[in-house]
This record gives sequence, structure tokens and C-alpha cells, in this order.
Amino acid sequence: MRRGLVTAGAVLAAVAVAGCDDGHRPDLVVQGTPPATPYSGPLHVPTRQLDENSPDATRPASGAAGRALECDGEIFDGSGPDGWSRSEGGDTPEEGLALYFDMVQPEQPDHGYRVEREERDRVLYSYDVHGRTKVAVVVARDQKDRPGWGPETSASCDPAELPESFTATTDWQIWTDRAGRRVPVTTVHSSPGPEHCGWQSADFLALGKRTYARDPEGVLARDGLLRAPYRATVRMPADARDTGYHHRGRRLWLTPGGATAYVRTDHGVEAWPLVGEGVGCA
Repeated sequence: MRRGLVTAGAVLAAVAVAGCDDGHRPDLVVQGTPPATPYSGPLHVPTRQLDENSPDATRPASGAAGRALECDGEIFDGSGPDGWSRSEGGDTPEEGLALYFDMVQPEQPDHGYRVEREERDRVLYSYDVHGRTKVAVVVARDQKDRPGWGPETSASCDPAELPESFTATTDWQIWTDRAGRRVPVTTVHSSPGPEHCGWQSADFLALGKRTYARDPEGVLARDGLLRAPYRATVRMPADARDTGYHHRGRRLWLTPGGATAYVRTDHGVEAWPLVGEGVGCA
């Protein structure tokens, strides 16, 4: 899972996805509407771990759950079997799904799932957006050394493909393009600085493999995180171009080379410098 670390090229994505304190989620599984093309493949697909962070590595690691997704873009997250102790396995498939959220605490909606496929020892749950599966979880029963029902594989599409009503409750700040379409977070996204680092006054902007930062109180500069100073008021360079990406009054402009992100607001233009390599906050 992507969580809890700020480094160059990877902005903080600590998402507030929390279940009820007593573990009871009355709307965890809903009746829903069957999709036009339900997943018809096997529910058990052997998983394979690759030592890299890419869609090509995530797909084989996510087994049947990854195959059940209907993403507009690439698969975003996915994992294979997670272990549970003898006392944790659920008595029902739904309890096995609840265990997934308790154990993994994924950056995904924690209610509104529908049974898409059901077999004797496995059940596929899907979270659908406009009739397409954006999160999939396969729960299995009585696996080796793991009695009862629990999560076997899981996978999800890019957070930008999830409803705004969900992403608005997280630290994912989803940008839109010129046409108002939500842009994948793997392309661009922003998030506030983590409070436990003392960086809550800052903002991070991830653009591909680069990370820029807004640092109005100098907390990132103090910790040696920035390659250049943050400037609250600058002139837009003549060679800057409008990327079309915008979020809540902020519009992103870039110059050739991309050493600085220029963010136009209603109050002027700010210069967000690059975050340095190899520094971060755990």
C-alpha cells in the first residue's frame, strides 16, 4: 500500500479510511446492480511478487482481484494473500471482507461493496462506479494455517476513478484537466504535509516522478528538504506554459526543464521548488 512517506517523486498519501470502532459496518455489503459484463474468470489465480513498483508488477501480485478490475487507466494498487491468525478468520464471507479492512486499512472505500461472484470457498466483492469495478477483493475460506474467511487478493484502480465523495475525505487532492476530467494521481496530485513531521503548513505536488512543494512557513527549508527557496510572489516566466491541470483555484504552469512549478492563483503566481532526493519523513 502507498502510505506515510514523503520522498522526492512520492508525495504523502495518508488517507483517512476508517471503519466503525466496534468493527460493525452495516453498509459494508449492499445489494447493488449487477454490471453489464461481470467478471467470469477464475477466483483463484496464483500470485507472483516482483521487486518493483509498477502496474506490470502489481497485476501478477493481485491475482484474481486484479483481473476483475475495470479501470479506465492502469491498475493502481494490489496485493496477494494476507495471513490471519486462527482467532481472526470470519464465520462468513462478509466477515472475511471486514477483516480485510481491519488488517490492511487500505486507501479505499470501506462500504458499498457488492457480491460479484460466489463459489464454495471464495467470494469476489466489487466496489463499482457507474457499473464498473474499481476496487475488487477476493475472500477465501480455510486456507492453509488460516481457518475461517479472510482476504486472499485485492486490487484497485487509480483514486481519481473513485467518487469525489470518497476522495474528498482523504488527503488525495485530485486535479482536473482543461476539460474538467479528473486526472490520475499517477500523473499529478497534491496533498498537505504530514502533521507528525511538523509540515502541516506545507503542500506537496507530485508530477510524475517529480515532487514540488509550497512552503509558506519555511518548515521544509528548515529541514533541508527543498532544492531552492519557495517564493510566494513571482512573475510568470515568459516561457512558462499552462499544463491545463487545476485544483481549487490553483493552476499549474511549467517551464522547459521543470525545475520549478509555477502555480497561478487568484492572488498571483507562486514558485514551488523541487523536493530534494533521498530526504523524507517516516
